Amino acid sequence: MPSDNLLEKWNEVCERVASYDDVDNSQFNALNDRLQIQAMSDGFLLLTTENGFLKKWAERDFLEPIKRALNEIYQIPFSVMIEIDESQTETPQTQPTQVQQTVQTQQVQPQQFVPNANLTQNHNESTGNLSEIEDKPFTPSASLVGGINESQVTPSSEIVNSPQRSFDETNNNQTVNSSTFANFVIGESNKLAYSMAVQVSELPGRTALNPLFIYGRSGLGKTHLMRAIQNYINETQPELHTIYVDSEELISGYTNAVAEHDREKSSYKNFKTYYENADVLLIDDIQFLQGKSQTLNIVFQILNKLINQGKQIILSADRAPKNIDIEERYSSRFIQGGTVDIQPPEIETKLAIVKSYIKEYQAMEGNNRLDISEEIQMYIAENSGSNIRELKGAVTILIYHINLSENHNIGITEVKTLLENHFSGSLSKNLGVEDIQKEVENYYRIKHSDMIGTSRSHQFVYPRQIAMYLCRQLLDIPFNDIAKKFKKDHSTVIHSVGKIENILLENRDVQEEVEILKKIIKDL
Repeated sequence: MPSDNLLEKWNEVCERVASYDDVDNSQFNALNDRLQIQAMSDGFLLLTTENGFLKKWAERDFLEPIKRALNEIYQIPFSVMIEIDESQTETPQTQPTQVQQTVQTQQVQPQQFVPNANLTQNHNESTGNLSEIEDKPFTPSASLVGGINESQVTPSSEIVNSPQRSFDETNNNQTVNSSTFANFVIGESNKLAYSMAVQVSELPGRTALNPLFIYGRSGLGKTHLMRAIQNYINETQPELHTIYVDSEELISGYTNAVAEHDREKSSYKNFKTYYENADVLLIDDIQFLQGKSQTLNIVFQILNKLINQGKQIILSADRAPKNIDIEERYSSRFIQGGTVDIQPPEIETKLAIVKSYIKEYQAMEGNNRLDISEEIQMYIAENSGSNIRELKGAVTILIYHINLSENHNIGITEVKTLLENHFSGSLSKNLGVEDIQKEVENYYRIKHSDMIGTSRSHQFVYPRQIAMYLCRQLLDIPFNDIAKKFKKDHSTVIHSVGKIENILLENRDVQEEVEILKKIIKDL
């Protein structure tokens, strides 16, 4: 194990790297947890990590900042090596009996790394054979002419010819989407989901996370992680056949297959075979299978076959499996592996997303002159809702306004006017702290004197903290102005807001209360 002195030196280097303006702190901190210092001497540093993805990520994005930090601290150039600790790379093939165990969200922890001083050559991962595909593979279809619903279809249904959307299987080992692990912004709200996604990408079908079920409200990054898994496997293990499908497309494809049964007897079989040939199957928005019993049953059969063969399944939904209105035998299958939720991003994560999107635009356009102040970035982060698309939309509007007007010194007042009607949480300009206090008082059935009073009873402190949090979230006013309305000092408001933010990360009951109150207030 590295000595305390080594760890101290590495921590000093990490602090220096994190201080650089061109380093994404959320990304570096997430990676730093998976790096271990093994040796250090004059001009040389050896780090290890547990898999090829992390090694490649560290070398691509952080090798130069680490070298720069070492040079600044020790005033000599350094050679930095990052190697894989093979003791964590060779994970045995999970047998069907092992896959059957249920892994609840709170039980699954990010893969732990144990340093190994005896490093050898990089481990070459074992590869599997691509399944044979029938001569007439199933071709997914976006829709049926005439809008046939699953409930209306029987094997004898009549059908008119409909255009098919072709599927180019030669693209299997290419990046199918710009969403990757490298451009996924990591925060407390999504750290566990990210870690699980990386695990199944490195060892598809060979961990207890099968199926992996990712859930959370729309716009929080579920599809980004799904596509990142697909892209990473396509790049690092191109011999594996990955299929990503949205559940609505799955329903449409099944409907087509059944409806075409009379004309093409093998259509139904080809539908199953297409998905059963996958080594990795990703199904997005699984909640849309509610009420689609025929499609759900065939999906259940496909999942069972693939999991029993050691193939990897990844599912996503906008709610937990138990809240999807389907039979218990289906939901129990969904949670058989690992279930993890992505929660709404905290302010720090939203700010990191804003910064990341600005850098992405600068790199894409080669426009390093684009300068958006920290004040404006924070304004966007604080006023956007939990939906990341809304956040990126605000940045896009701002960038195009700057380019069109050629005003690179845009101020916060102009930005507020520009984005006045963009944020879904936009409130009436006449809404004040008193309005929020009143609605919170009514919800928790306390008096106004208790809201602004000094009682330390939980009965009053908790609603008071909720009200302060909502004022900070929904009103464009500083902590000190909120404090005056509650007859408190600004440090009390900061503490209260921070406490509710921490509770919201873990407590779904409180999340629901806050969402209800937000809706009540926005309807005023």
